[in-house]
Amino acid sequence: MCGRFTLTAPRADIARFLAAELPEGEEPAPRWNIAPTQDVLAAVQDGPARRLQDLHWGLVASWAKDRSMAGRMINARAETVAAKPAFRAAFRARRCLVPMSGFYEWKREGGLKLPFHFCRSGGGLLAAAGLWESWTDPDGLVLRSVALLTTEANDLMRPVHHRMPVLLDRAGREAWMDPAATPTGLQALLVPAAAGRLERWRVSRAVNRASFDQPSCVEPAAPGGLVGDPPT
Repeated sequence: MCGRFTLTAPRADIARFLAAELPEGEEPAPRWNIAPTQDVLAAVQDGPARRLQDLHWGLVASWAKDRSMAGRMINARAETVAAKPAFRAAFRARRCLVPMSGFYEWKREGGLKLPFHFCRSGGGLLAAAGLWESWTDPDGLVLRSVALLTTEANDLMRPVHHRMPVLLDRAGREAWMDPAATPTGLQALLVPAAAGRLERWRVSRAVNRASFDQPSCVEPAAPGGLVGDPPT
């Protein structure tokens, strides 16, 4: 799965990377530990324009009676996304790109969950494939929400976890956002990241707390212990 990530780049860089319009407004603070149920930035196709907007992380289908499903729908599996009722309509018509500076995954060792940070080799942004939906509550308020696509792990990820986010290169981003894309063409994009694209290192278990959002989240673990680790 993909359950936490970082986004620390300026919005101008994000907009340029995703070929999206730059929104007006103040520059948001860097985010070092983005968690489900929070708002996340995404690029959404709006007619001929691609726009950056905030979406609730945890998809709520348009037909849902309430928003309680959001906590269970942070990810959509590549193998079932085209058929699963909660995702299939969005897969056909409401795809988006979610920018990341990096993401976290956890490895279980005994009773511990040890976090690792993954980022683009050499630095720079990543683009995760996402799906978005619009849901209206009984009072008429509209919630736009998103789920991230996951696929099987590549060789770098597999020692830590068996799943990883679908990360799209430039050609993949354009194909994913193409309104005329076919299901077969879309499915071909939902593959593990290529060898050499990512690097990883262990980080502090302080990251396990979603409320901890500091630059130290991505600092490598110190030899003989983890930087900022809570007591075991």
